[in-house]
Amino acid sequence: MHNQWDVELSFEEDGIHTACDARLVGTRAPGLSAHGEAVRSAEDRPLARIGEEMAASRALEELSRKLRAQASGEIEDEGHRPAYLIY
Repeated sequence: MHNQWDVELSFEEDGIHTACDARLVGTRAPGLSAHGEAVRSAEDRPLARIGEEMAASRALEELSRKLRAQASGEIEDEGHRPAYLIY
C-alpha cells in the first residue's frame, strides 16, 4: 500500500508580522492544521524569508504536537491502555 501526505504552508505578511498556516493534505491525511507567527524586530532588516522560516517552524512544531496527540489517543482507544510513545 502506498499513501502520501503533503504539508501545505501558506503565509500572510504585513512587513512586521508573518503568519503561517500549515495543514496536512492527502487522500488519507488526518486533516490536521496548525498556525505559527513571527514578528520582526524594529532593529532587523526587512527580510521576509526569515519571518516565513520562523512562522513555518512554529506552525510545523504545533502540527507535530497535534499529530502525536492524535496518534496517542488512537493507540489508547485501540488498546484500552495509556499510550507511551518514544520519540
